[in-house]
Amino acid sequence: MRQGSASAVWETASRLAVSPVRGGHSTATIVGGLACVVVASLGLGALQRGDELAAASLVGRQVAYLGVATIAALAMAAVPYQRWRRLTPPLFVGGLILLVAVFAFEPRGGSRRWIPLGPVDLQPSELVKVAFVAAAASWLAASRATRQWRGVASLLLAAALPMGLIVREPDLGTALLFAPTTAALLFVAGGRRRCLLAVGTVGLVLLPLLWTQMSAEQRSRVTTLTTQVDGGPAPRGDGYHLHQSKQTLAIGGLSGEPIEELLVREPLSYHLPAARTDFIACLVGQRFGLQGTVALLAAFATLAASGCRIAASTRDPFGRLLAAGLTTMLLSQATLNLSMTVGLMPITGVTLPLCSYGGSSLLATGVSLGLIASVARHRSDDVGATIFAWEDELTPATASRAA
Repeated sequence: MRQGSASAVWETASRLAVSPVRGGHSTATIVGGLACVVVASLGLGALQRGDELAAASLVGRQVAYLGVATIAALAMAAVPYQRWRRLTPPLFVGGLILLVAVFAFEPRGGSRRWIPLGPVDLQPSELVKVAFVAAAASWLAASRATRQWRGVASLLLAAALPMGLIVREPDLGTALLFAPTTAALLFVAGGRRRCLLAVGTVGLVLLPLLWTQMSAEQRSRVTTLTTQVDGGPAPRGDGYHLHQSKQTLAIGGLSGEPIEELLVREPLSYHLPAARTDFIACLVGQRFGLQGTVALLAAFATLAASGCRIAASTRDPFGRLLAAGLTTMLLSQATLNLSMTVGLMPITGVTLPLCSYGGSSLLATGVSLGLIASVARHRSDDVGATIFAWEDELTPATASRAA
């Protein structure tokens, strides 16, 4: 048997990424950290603008949430990531139990996503994302799952469990994040080409089934993409959110709108539902203009590149899968959020990492970034030259390099 084609592609990309600088993982960690600071700073500035428009301050609580997320990130980075490996299965199962528990509480705004814990609320779906990546990475690193159809099917079933529960909350945006993350894990783990193609085909075939499980409001948000019109009066229904998000972005112009100053006299022009959570990127554009939006995009691109470089520079299969999976999850979440604000994807209610107001989202992001940093800090170089290649699959050439 030969090594999977996807694994061979990843091996080539890894050598190209690591060859220029052997200490590139440290540089990637520093650069990624600076990108996080830029994103969080833009988010606080945008949140301050939202506080002015809403006449209610959330900046203080957001700073506290950022402090907790920072502590969580530093704690995760300080502990070798290998120590968490044995805990990943029970953490994932515990997350599934919490996803079931949310249905025991009263809905808010038509959805059941939170568990009240005194002065704060816990959103289990945010933490389950991290637990799933860690559990899947641990399992894939210890088995030949991607070499067999049964293993691929098992991973897809593990991803379908939280996806199904999250869709029923309903929270379509968070559920969709599991699809690209699972695909990335299969690819990095060396999934065979025919398996990857089959997974993609099954996903396309199951899209009609996903449509039947969506609520009427979710379907309306999808169909709104085909009827959106720029300019003119604000439409009613789900098209209103998209119309207002584009208008909020446009108000900022090139350099942004000054603090405590309104460039447009019409008050309704500044009305944007969920502006400080799901549509925080619109407030970034309004407060800092096009230059702030470009800086936000550049910071996320830098963060993604840093995560990929860290994943490529470690030889430990579990560490590589963990870093690649978490990076894909964060990048997919940012892409989905930014795309929905400009009408490229349906409005799904997913937060923008490090920017949107919310404790659970920031905590999950902090844990994810801390684990990625832990992979960079505690990486193992004694696993061998060729990862994800089992002894009976090694050719004489790769066997000599792994020896």
